[in-house]
Formats: sequence, structure tokens, C-alpha cells
Amino acid sequence: MRHGKSFNHLSRKSAHRKALLSNMASSLIIHKRIRTTTAKAKALRTFIEPIITRSKEDSTHSRRLTFSYLGNKIAVTELFREVSSKIADRPGGYTRIIKLDSRPGDNADMCIIELVDYNENLLAEKGTSKAKTTRKRRGKKKPVGEQVADGTTVVTEEAEESLTESGEEGQETTPKPKASKAKAKLKKEVPAGKPEQDKAADSKKAKKDKEK
Repeated sequence: MRHGKSFNHLSRKSAHRKALLSNMASSLIIHKRIRTTTAKAKALRTFIEPIITRSKEDSTHSRRLTFSYLGNKIAVTELFREVSSKIADRPGGYTRIIKLDSRPGDNADMCIIELVDYNENLLAEKGTSKAKTTRKRRGKKKPVGEQVADGTTVVTEEAEESLTESGEEGQETTPKPKASKAKAKLKKEVPAGKPEQDKAADSKKAKKDKEK
């Protein structure tokens, strides 16, 4: 019984299955994308990704181990010369599975498995979408009397209106300053309503009355 075993045998014996996966891995490294069934692509992904991770360390030991899995010198040299430099900064997930329509003969689920860093169309689309969507956020309005991290209090428009209204009321209620004593005497001596000619006539009449 195979209870709890998630490994897909692909309806093949172990020797046939290992040969199939090594040939598919070599083709994927050389051609960068292949078309196959979804079940084989998922099995290939678990087989090839540890091999690609091992190619980040270019040493004789890692090359020999990779050759023991692939069995193809051209695929090994391609992996260590070109592919390893492309995926150097990627921490995993080197392959992508794109599902296609089912196969017309037996209705099997078909897909394309490819190396992520070699699909130039998707990489260009991602670059343009990132350039378009980058926007700076504007600061939101903060509530009345809210304290900021600096310790300062923020006053909104409502608070400013209330402050201006209170200031206007204070200006109306404040009493006017009293005039000085000198100004008050001048006002008593010179009546405010008469012009300068009337003042001169009054002074002449006063002189005539004294002479009489």
C-alpha cells in the first residue's frame, strides 16, 4: 500500500523514471523551456531545482555531482557557465509552469515549464508595471489635538476656526484705551464742531468787548 506517499512514480520503474527526468532536465537547461504534461513538469521541478541550487558553487565536486544526475556534459557546462550567473541572486523557485490546453489524443493536461529568468517578455512587463504603479503617498489629515511622535500638537481647520472666532470676540469685548489728560483739555478749550474761521471771529469779539 502507498498510504501517505506523495511521490509520483509516473507509471514507470525507478530506472526508467530517473532516465526520463535526467533527459528532461538536460533539455530544459539547454533550451530554457520545454512542453510536456503537467504531472511530468511537477516531477521535473522537484528534480531540477536542487541541481540548479548546487550550480551556484562552481567547484569540481559540485560539477561531478551534477553530472551524476544529468549525464550530459553539454547541459553541465551550460548550467555552470550561463544559468548559474543568471539565477545567482534568486533564493529559489527557478522554474515556472504555464498550463495549456489538454492534449487532443488522450485529454492529458499539458503545460510549458521554463526557467524564470529567461522569459524576457514577462520580465519587461513586470518592469513597466512597477515603474507605472510607483506613487508617493500624501499625508492624511490628522484629528484635532492629536499629538505627533515629536510631542507637538496638530490643529485642524475646525480648531483654527474656533480660535479665530474666539479672537474676534475678544477684540470686540476689549475696552478702548482712555485718552490722555492733555488731549482732554484741548478738547474742552476748542469745541470740536466749529471750523477755524469761527474760532478767529470769536477771539476778535472778545477783544472788542474788553476795549469797550
